Amino acid sequence: MSGLIGRKIGMTSIFDENGKNIPCTVIEAGPCVVTQVRTNEVDGYKALQLGFDDKAEKHVGKAAEGHFKKAGTSGKKRVVEFKYFEEEHNLGDVLTVDLFKEGEFVDVQGVSKGKGFQGVVKRHGFGGVGQATHGQHNRLRAPGSIGASSYPSRVFKGMRMAGRTGGENVTVQNLTVLKVVAEKNLLVVKGAVPGHKNSYVIIQK
Repeated sequence: MSGLIGRKIGMTSIFDENGKNIPCTVIEAGPCVVTQVRTNEVDGYKALQLGFDDKAEKHVGKAAEGHFKKAGTSGKKRVVEFKYFEEEHNLGDVLTVDLFKEGEFVDVQGVSKGKGFQGVVKRHGFGGVGQATHGQHNRLRAPGSIGASSYPSRVFKGMRMAGRTGGENVTVQNLTVLKVVAEKNLLVVKGAVPGHKNSYVIIQK
């Protein structure tokens, strides 16, 4: 699948030709440099490795420095492989946001916002125990019973309970590309994408 690495700029909204207000996300997509070309003969599969966002030279290790030097580019903060790229590209090629066209559907992958340790109401959408009636005290957001007594005498694996929430890889599929601003490397997609502002995302079509 063809794609690019990008950075989430933030959310806004635009009006369509019918005057309807559409919420959308602005992504800085590329430019990405081809830092390695995987082939069936050498690696056993076909893929393109892309690098995005320049890294300070002092923060690039010697091995990585040699790797990027082969592609004729500086060190990159984010490196991602894309399998089954539609077009053939060579080492050192620069891919821009022109890869996408308005009206296309794309999948956007990112790391969701971390929310820390949360209870079952926020984490799993539980309704709480007994609501606010029948003398309940401090039980509105409690998880309730988590298992039986004599059998099975344990809590089943996968029981939905409180815990760390967010900070996971999330892919949102079939987002419509509303605008491509080539001169600023910006991509405007309909709806929300995972992650906080300035977080890295992967856009695939």
